[in-house]
Amino acid sequence: MVTRALSVSFGCLLASLLRVGAARAEEPGPRVLHTPSSTHAECQDLRVQATVEHAEQVKTAWLVYLHEGEAREVPFRRAPEGPYLATAPGREVCGSFAYTIEIELLDGARVAAFAARDAPYQVALYKPREQEREAALAARLSNRRAVVSTSFEYADFGATSAKPAPSAPPATASAPASISDRYYRVEAGYTYRMLGAVAEFGLRGGAVRGTSVVPGETDPSKRAVGLNYGAPWVLLRATDWLHVEATTLTSVTEVGFSVGGGAAVMIGDPWGSKFTLGLESVQVFGTRAYSRMDLPVGRGAYLAPIVEVTDMPHADRTGVRLLLEGRADLGQGYGVKALIGYQARDASSGGIAGGVGMTYAF
Repeated sequence: MVTRALSVSFGCLLASLLRVGAARAEEPGPRVLHTPSSTHAECQDLRVQATVEHAEQVKTAWLVYLHEGEAREVPFRRAPEGPYLATAPGREVCGSFAYTIEIELLDGARVAAFAARDAPYQVALYKPREQEREAALAARLSNRRAVVSTSFEYADFGATSAKPAPSAPPATASAPASISDRYYRVEAGYTYRMLGAVAEFGLRGGAVRGTSVVPGETDPSKRAVGLNYGAPWVLLRATDWLHVEATTLTSVTEVGFSVGGGAAVMIGDPWGSKFTLGLESVQVFGTRAYSRMDLPVGRGAYLAPIVEVTDMPHADRTGVRLLLEGRADLGQGYGVKALIGYQARDASSGGIAGGVGMTYAF
């Protein structure tokens, strides 16, 4: 009886040991659960999420990929948006991108958990619409994003009769003086084309010199007017066919420091056919409102009729300017423009306008 009981006990113990061994043999090892993305925006950070089962058996999980022929390894970290996260920086996700996920076990061995180094998972990269749009515009502009420009303009309003001062005696009021109302302007500028939400920005600077019917001024020797100015500006894209330009201006006039600004709305293509409506004002010096329509007349050539209403420079009344500007692309980044027109402040008097300019894009 005792022998039989011992045999039964030994048999039960052996069965228990065999079951434990079998259970340990069937104990699952670590594995990575990962749902890959088939496409991704080019040159944007690629965030790879994964779940690691039986993480207690894993020392580290790695995102492995090639960049410029060199293997890069990024460790997975716990993240709020997922159990584990590894991020490949956007500068290394350009052209083509393929990756694998490896886990490092407690004994230091490396195991491929998703894809493999000799057969990595390929991600199809695409350019976001904004990047495609910018690339297309840059190609159209021959990748010449920076532009320097110079221009000269002369405007003659003719012999304008000065309005008498409110306190002037009647004799003076009956015989107003005629003033040589004219000015010239020289300007230089720099433009950088970002071609995105900020389409362009730049800086203009120049000088204006002339004589004008200064309000309330009767001394002919004090009719000289002038302006030295600097004007930073920016062109913003609302849609592909609508842009808004904003300008601030600081200047020194013949009477001291002054500030100003302006705004313009462009409907159409900023670098092609468009309609522009704008307003600009400088403290003391005056205000101008204008419209222009840029029309193509040939390959790289445009004509722009311009209508401007202005009391610049420092005049006592507004005048009307009717102008025509032509510009042409000469190739290799060079461009030229010319301006002709007529303006007047009085119906009985007026004068010509003319100007030239040159640009170089690089």
